[in-house]
Amino acid sequence: MRNVTSTDLRDMMLRGEPFRFDPYRGTDLSKDSPRPFKAAELGLEPFRYCPICGRRMVTQVMPSGWTARCSRHGEISSYLFEH
Repeated sequence: MRNVTSTDLRDMMLRGEPFRFDPYRGTDLSKDSPRPFKAAELGLEPFRYCPICGRRMVTQVMPSGWTARCSRHGEISSYLFEH
């Protein structure tokens, strides 16, 4: 398993930058802007695609939340979205 040390994805989320790719469908948001489905709007759906590059992410769902890891841009966790 490859050790990813990049924090690009986490840093982008913390800065509040807009996504280039839909994290649930992987579509390019500059071309198409579909409305998120209900579970995603409620924050119940984990990221499946990297919002920076659109690559499929390794996603793990646990009872306490979820983590998703891009091979290029690092890992993000549902803990970043908790209020």
